Amino acid sequence: MDRERTRRAVLGALLAGGVVGAAGTPIRRYLDRFAPFGGDLWDTAGDDLPETVESPYGAATVRYDDHGVPHVSADDERALYFAVGYVQGVDRLFQMDLQRRQMRGELSAVVGDATLASDRFHVLMDFAGAAEASWQRVEGTETGDLVTAYTEGVNRHVDSDRPLPIEYDLLGFEPEPWTPADAMLAEKQIGWTLTGRFRTLREATVTAALGPDVAETLFPTQMDHEAAILRDQSFSADTGWTTAESGAGGTDASRSATAVDPDLVDWLGAFESPRGIGSNSWVVSGEHTASGSPLLANDPHLSLMAPPVWYEMHLTGPETDVRGVTFPGVPFVVIGENDAGAWGFTNTGTDVIDFYEYDTRDGQYRYGEEWRDFETEQRTIAVADGDDRTVTVRKTVHGPMLGVESDGDEFRTEVAVAWTGLGATRTTAAVSELNRSEGLDDALSAVRKFDLPTQNFVYADRDGNTHYRVVGKVPIRRTAGEAVRGDRVFDGSAREGEWAGYTPYGETEWDGDGFIAFEEMPHVDQPEYLGTANQRVLPRDDDYPYYFEKPYSTPFRGLRLWERLDERVASDEAADPAFMRRLQRDVYDKRAEQFVPVMLDVRDDLRSGSDARALLDELDDWDYRMSRDARGALIFEKFMQSYRHVVFGDRLEQALGERRNVSAYYGTDWSLIQLPPDSAWFSDGRPEAIRQALSTTAVQFDKQGWETYGDYNVTAIDHPFDRSWLNYPRYATDGSGATLNNFHREEQFGSSWRMICPMDKSAATSEGAFPGGNDGSVFSDHYHDQLRAWADGEYKPIPLGTNGEIAVRFEEGER
Repeated sequence: MDRERTRRAVLGALLAGGVVGAAGTPIRRYLDRFAPFGGDLWDTAGDDLPETVESPYGAATVRYDDHGVPHVSADDERALYFAVGYVQGVDRLFQMDLQRRQMRGELSAVVGDATLASDRFHVLMDFAGAAEASWQRVEGTETGDLVTAYTEGVNRHVDSDRPLPIEYDLLGFEPEPWTPADAMLAEKQIGWTLTGRFRTLREATVTAALGPDVAETLFPTQMDHEAAILRDQSFSADTGWTTAESGAGGTDASRSATAVDPDLVDWLGAFESPRGIGSNSWVVSGEHTASGSPLLANDPHLSLMAPPVWYEMHLTGPETDVRGVTFPGVPFVVIGENDAGAWGFTNTGTDVIDFYEYDTRDGQYRYGEEWRDFETEQRTIAVADGDDRTVTVRKTVHGPMLGVESDGDEFRTEVAVAWTGLGATRTTAAVSELNRSEGLDDALSAVRKFDLPTQNFVYADRDGNTHYRVVGKVPIRRTAGEAVRGDRVFDGSAREGEWAGYTPYGETEWDGDGFIAFEEMPHVDQPEYLGTANQRVLPRDDDYPYYFEKPYSTPFRGLRLWERLDERVASDEAADPAFMRRLQRDVYDKRAEQFVPVMLDVRDDLRSGSDARALLDELDDWDYRMSRDARGALIFEKFMQSYRHVVFGDRLEQALGERRNVSAYYGTDWSLIQLPPDSAWFSDGRPEAIRQALSTTAVQFDKQGWETYGDYNVTAIDHPFDRSWLNYPRYATDGSGATLNNFHREEQFGSSWRMICPMDKSAATSEGAFPGGNDGSVFSDHYHDQLRAWADGEYKPIPLGTNGEIAVRFEEGER
């Protein structure tokens, strides 16, 4: 078997998806030929860091603590970030490189045609062009100088004689030099992960096939609950954020009935934000804490992967003393604390993407009264062991054209995409300035530049301040000068849904009238306490003069969070870090609270002694907590999975076709639970739908031999190669996708970082929990050393103080 060809097959299989881990895949056939600790792999197993490294910016030191977290110190900010680039390269180079290749559409160059679909999408979107535009906006600034130093640090490691990570040995390619635009590309990647979705197209498909009433069930305009983040606030153009009544949020509330080709929606769906992405955060002011100082907590819910999506670090420089986590490839701490305060982010779910159709003719599209040429460029996708592929990239005034191919480069259907991330964003500068902020005013000045992604920003500091604000740029869509909603496919030729000042791949006027002003974004200063769980931001959508968003996440976590915070504040017991830990580990499932009584109501309709009846009997005294030792939690979770398919599956398959990913069109659990008993979705009545789902669940139990939730609810956090000696160990854990202690067993999403920060000036120590290890090398003691503690809900101290023995010294040297 040809070694080079097979190496590419390995990476192609793991990145193409679907076949990874299956018996007999190229991955397993190939890796079976290698002893895990034999041959060249030993080169990476015992390799120590050099005692000294030359730096063009001067002296710095790196200490690693007992959890493999680097503490980097320097007397010059550029020297600091040169060292940061070096250690990120040491610990996470392959992860950084793989992500970069994906976003640039360059996977096929090393793996062959298995990843052509992914490369084609990323090339058509031209994320690399957007990253380059963002770099041009940052270049020459103070932040730009630090990014340049960071880039040089990464390349100092790449160009050294240290062995490359094991993945390069297995797959047979080498990294290209890191560039400053690659740091911007990492920003685009997380921005797309959190805001890039094709819900509007999916909704339009359902509306055209089944009508607006069905679309409203699956994609409700607003979920009816009382757990909004700003539950007591509304906006007035005259008075700002108060309790006054206010505007209407855009004038056009019609659903799009545009018949978008479902093949296009299916293809694009493979590249959108994964379902289950979310987060929790809350802040409690000193008025309600035992110390008299604020408390802040944050746990972002992202993909659980090996190595983790986050990289933990502590940085100390002349203007910097910051600790927390960043994304590999990003120089600055994204979530964490400095010597002044602490901050966290959760996804807002704001709509920052639109779609446009046009009248077209040869090489042109109509825009208003004129015909314009498409901005066209031929791009080559290199394909290992095959013919290179030429892709025609076409762009309009709104953004890139995306379409499904039929023959060659002919397209059956196309839409143009406008997305805030395609502009020259300033988020890297915002995060850099946030790291060095000296209080609330500095922090707000920094996040004013936070263009992408839209986030719920929570803040607390050692002066006693608390703050909440939605950050990120939200477009104001206008048709003929009138504000409209963004939940439909626009007629680009009629100039519908325009964003004033937006220039894809160029310097967008972020502070112009094409975007909601920073001062008018939802916020509250000095909240006594406040919690975010990706639920609706505003009490009612019509309390705000702009179209903001409508789907958000289901409110189950938000309901529970407000419930627990309200109870604590109303009690005589002040909040403290122990309460914050219990809140992050809370596993009470509000879905079960709402729906198990409905399930039990049909018990008498089920045959005595039947499997379905037996499962219901076991739910009778369950406390609705998704604990690993609970059988009721197992029954309910598996029932809900079956119930979704029973209710939604057949009707959607008939309307959309069995070949489609029908589950992507299923309504949320909120929509499912809220269906009335006489809903048309129940062809034979709700009791029968419940019975069918219970019967399916009972069959699964028999096949799998599950007894308690922990038998099923285990961590399955795998290396991309899905090989036992590279994968993380499996541990039973608690929580569900609807609990504050968040864990999605099927998708392996969950609390990707837990952080609790007391702002007590007596130097109370912050705490954290990390689902894996900080080092990406399987041979490191820190590959997954924190996973078991995370699965068990344990925390470690994360002090600002530097600790650990010096591992590397950086000394003055040439570039």
